[in-house]
Amino acid sequence: MIKLRSKRFCRGSFKLGGNGGGNATVKGNEKGSCGGTNNGEIKWELRPGGMLVQKRESGESVGELITLRVSTVSQWHDISIEATSTFGELKMVLSLVTSLEPEEQRLLFKGKERESGEYLHMVGVRDKDKVLLLEDPAIKERKLHGLAGGQPIGAPCRPISV
Repeated sequence: MIKLRSKRFCRGSFKLGGNGGGNATVKGNEKGSCGGTNNGEIKWELRPGGMLVQKRESGESVGELITLRVSTVSQWHDISIEATSTFGELKMVLSLVTSLEPEEQRLLFKGKERESGEYLHMVGVRDKDKVLLLEDPAIKERKLHGLAGGQPIGAPCRPISV
């Protein structure tokens, strides 16, 4: 049998004080109306989606760097990026490491292709997670047609005279 503790909530006058960068602090009244403790301080943060949530004390914080292992078909890269970055920003970093442009890349995390506008931490990407990088097959095919000089595949080449 598991014994669960309930949190004690107090009623009283609370003051909402802002400190700039999207964080706010809620403080209990100075008399300590919460059972004599003065721990009535709650910190808030504004998430990229616009939601105001209680700031976590443990776990990842805003601006923390995480390391991702990005694997391609034949190799892998360890990339350090902020936890609150988007997949589009990750594609920009990967374009420096690989020779693929961001629009040529397809990133898969947990078996699903992720859009460039999605945030890493909102999807659940944590430190040392693996992301799969694939080249977009449509763009790969267009590149091959471009290298052929616009000639249809299987067409004979012009003879070269010496």
